[in-house]
Amino acid sequence: MNTQTHLYLSSTTLVSTALALAALTAAPALAGGVTAGTLIENTAVASYEEAGIARNVNSNTVTVRVDELLDVTLTSLDPGPVTARPGDAVLTFELTNQGNGPEAFRLLANTAVGGNDFDVTLRAIAIDSNGNGTYDEGVDAILTAPETTAVLAPDAALTVFVLVTVPDGVTDAQTSNVDLSAEAVTGSGTPGTAFAGAGVDGGDAIVGNTGALATARGSLVNAVASVALVKSVVLRDPFGGTSAVPGTIATFTIEARVSGTGSVANLVVRDAIPAGTTYAPGTLTLDTAPLTDATDGDAGTASDADGIAVTIGSVTAGTNRAVTFEVTLDQ
Repeated sequence: MNTQTHLYLSSTTLVSTALALAALTAAPALAGGVTAGTLIENTAVASYEEAGIARNVNSNTVTVRVDELLDVTLTSLDPGPVTARPGDAVLTFELTNQGNGPEAFRLLANTAVGGNDFDVTLRAIAIDSNGNGTYDEGVDAILTAPETTAVLAPDAALTVFVLVTVPDGVTDAQTSNVDLSAEAVTGSGTPGTAFAGAGVDGGDAIVGNTGALATARGSLVNAVASVALVKSVVLRDPFGGTSAVPGTIATFTIEARVSGTGSVANLVVRDAIPAGTTYAPGTLTLDTAPLTDATDGDAGTASDADGIAVTIGSVTAGTNRAVTFEVTLDQ
């Protein structure tokens, strides 16, 4: 006679030391433990002697079916606040099924977070269809209401994009937060809550430590100012002309044009020394003021190996800064 029971494995210890260790060893190592629906079977064996004859006897087999554990995590993949201007912007998140069974998750974005300097408008929630981690218009699938993922296998992760629009009229450095929530479609609640018959193969589904509900926050900072780089070159050949021949001196000018309103911070201009040329020492300038090539107290460094770098710092919108340097075409 077989006896079948249900087992919630997130915090329960299997009390029989002989309980199918081979089955546990063979099961994949998942965030939620043994895969939901797994049957763990155990039969005890006793040996004895009767009238000098060795005999064995088996117990009945006890079968334990592992219930489904509902768990989820959600994290922002953006390294910091997303720099945005009025118009469309994208926030990126990662959702992971931490349960031990297949599960779909319902997504909800909240754009009206308390303390926001401004609120964005939600355009859509999308899934990273091609797996490149970047939102691709017309490629990545837009979820329709109620926004729900496909069923994810245990430990499977999914990149989610929240598409928003920054309103007109925001000012420089104002910020806005967006909260994204993911809830197991089967249900959520206090850890240990059971949904009878809602798990794999008709077993129960049990809410895990996350409550089967997770929330992550993405942030935007409005940057009205923007930078455009315009690079030009003037040639001076050994014969007094403008031909590009060995020995010609090329003077490069890189103009950083800051437009919009407000300001930008930590502006650094870098450029590599072109192949086939040699840097002319001592020719680096910022707004015609000479800079030294060495790493020292001024804003610039320059060498053939590392190229040029000029730290300009904070620049207000409407300002142009110019970096120049010279190279010689190799002979």
